[in-house]
Amino acid sequence: MKNVFNINDTTELLRRIDNLNNKSKPCWGTMDVAKMLAHCNVTYELVYDNKHPKPNAFKKWLLKLFVKNIVVNSTPYKNNSRTAPEFIINSDKDFETEKARLKTYIIKTQELGEKHFDGKESHSFGKLTKNEWNNMFYKHLDHHLTQFGV
Repeated sequence: MKNVFNINDTTELLRRIDNLNNKSKPCWGTMDVAKMLAHCNVTYELVYDNKHPKPNAFKKWLLKLFVKNIVVNSTPYKNNSRTAPEFIINSDKDFETEKARLKTYIIKTQELGEKHFDGKESHSFGKLTKNEWNNMFYKHLDHHLTQFGV
């Protein structure tokens, strides 16, 4: 798996995002490209912004038990996989705004580096290793960029 903390892999992700346009169509699924970018931004909002409520202890325990390994392992997501309610984007989004936000988050993550993330507490899964953070970030982005053919 590529590494979001590596400048070359980050550059490739940014190039793939730049290959999207507001008319890009998905190969599967129902999200338009702006909603997909907003959906990808949620992962970073959970890390950098305090706009999503933290799960209570019981929900966090369930997430760690049943969801964490799916999210942080290196196995790619299947097409049309279910998503958490926080990641469902119902309102229309502006393509350029969401694209710029995502690129900013990706650059910030790369610049902070793996040392910053190694052992850092996640919003829903407890402390994660640098590899788990990388897997979570990269495979989600790769899944949705592939969904849109880039």
